[in-house]
Amino acid sequence: MSRFQQWAFIVKEALDKSFLVAKFFCAVHVTSTYLCSTALVYGPSMLPTFNLSGEIVLLESISTRYGKVDSGDVVIVRSPENPRKVITKRIIGMEGDSITYVVDPINSDRTETLVVPKGHIWVEGDNIYSSNDSRNFGPVPYGLLQGKVFWKIWPAGAFGSIGRRPQTVDPALKVVEELKNS
Repeated sequence: MSRFQQWAFIVKEALDKSFLVAKFFCAVHVTSTYLCSTALVYGPSMLPTFNLSGEIVLLESISTRYGKVDSGDVVIVRSPENPRKVITKRIIGMEGDSITYVVDPINSDRTETLVVPKGHIWVEGDNIYSSNDSRNFGPVPYGLLQGKVFWKIWPAGAFGSIGRRPQTVDPALKVVEELKNS
């Protein structure tokens, strides 16, 4: 075998392997951008749904692209205040919904009501006492939705489906519900 043939063989093998690696990274990009990806969620705003020290979750992007998210879904949203951050919150209301929320749950029971504008959603953390959410920055444009969280994958003890939010048991919101019913 001549030197040229040896080099030609090496170059062909290198190109074949390079194209295989490039195809792999393209598949990973398409999968994580348009189908399913992982995210690390942490902090006090989604207690007790998510652990304070952090959990790794799976999120899917198909629902957000086709408008198949609804109230009660946990979503990853690009922060309206700091576009470099993503936040994890629960959808409380969709466009056209009338939302009544406690303005400052730590200091008062004062509530406000608003209608979510077209093309927006209302998001709140499960722990309203320690959450920077739509009560602070208003309705979130639908375009900032990154994906819907559907599965906890780490730590192993938390492995499983996210599920829907149970009926409200928050004392501040119970006061609001009692005021509405009277």
